[in-house]
Amino acid sequence: MEIKQQEGSDPDRWGHSLQNAWPILKDCLDAVGAKSVVEVGAFAGDLTADILDWAVGAGATVTAIDPTPAPELHELAAKRPELDVIGEPSLEGLKHVTMPDAFVIDGDHNYYTVIEELRTIAGRVEGDVLPLIILHDVSWPHARRDTYYAPERIPEEARQPMVEGGGLFPGVEGLVPGSLPYKWAAATEGGPGNGVLTAIEDFVETDPGLNLAIIPVFFGVGVVWHDEAPWAAALQEAVAPFDRHLTLLRMESNRVFQLARSQVLRTEIWKGEKRIAAQEALLRSLLESKAFEVADRVSHARNRGQLDSWREQIRKVLEVESDEGPFIDPSANDV
Repeated sequence: MEIKQQEGSDPDRWGHSLQNAWPILKDCLDAVGAKSVVEVGAFAGDLTADILDWAVGAGATVTAIDPTPAPELHELAAKRPELDVIGEPSLEGLKHVTMPDAFVIDGDHNYYTVIEELRTIAGRVEGDVLPLIILHDVSWPHARRDTYYAPERIPEEARQPMVEGGGLFPGVEGLVPGSLPYKWAAATEGGPGNGVLTAIEDFVETDPGLNLAIIPVFFGVGVVWHDEAPWAAALQEAVAPFDRHLTLLRMESNRVFQLARSQVLRTEIWKGEKRIAAQEALLRSLLESKAFEVADRVSHARNRGQLDSWREQIRKVLEVESDEGPFIDPSANDV
């Protein structure tokens, strides 16, 4: 039976792309009647392509900000002249980009970057009414833990103590070797000034008119808007069915647990395969050893042939194959 990958599902990439939540994002953009969108953190343009397709019918313009745009994004811009690409870090690009009706922010996932992005946007607004702001990674693992693409861009005093290549596992404040790897991650989860959601909450608390909806799917989608926006009621209606929905929250919690656990198991399998390969190499070298052959004959003669020789035992071990893998108990929650 042929198994086809569904659009936007990216199963081999942890379901990490905000593109997976595009139907909800589209409803939000429609609710506010957006005619211009700025995407922060476009990279290869997976979500950008969906926004562009939507923009055709909505009569909207699209700008993508990314410090290191992938070749795919440049190719997309060449095909779609209505796309403007700004190859700068978000905190630079946001200072001069034309203010849009909506922002989609999925850039560097740490407290400093996110809160400065929000402050920069707010500082450029005339009056109190912010544009619609949609942010990714407001749930685990980035909600309460910083990660850094380029730590040198973050002021030293704003960086959390971090570990290179640390493994993250849900429910564990520290690190779990072999779990979901990140190039630079805060050594511990939680505390002030740590994480995407922490930054958003601190920003929202500065103005009683600001609202935050949390949609717990695909690492979490946050939606920020102001009560005074003319489209506030329509947006509220669009996000209310998903905001902190308990079933979605349980599904996402289960998804990330299984994702992290499978990574741990894959790491253990990889280690086991390396160990087995080394053992097999040693056994094969013994089979080719003349000294071992002589010792084996002496040993075999002494036991009067009652047992297989060492070399025969090694050959049998090397010939063992199985079509069935080990049974893994899905109820086992240990890592």
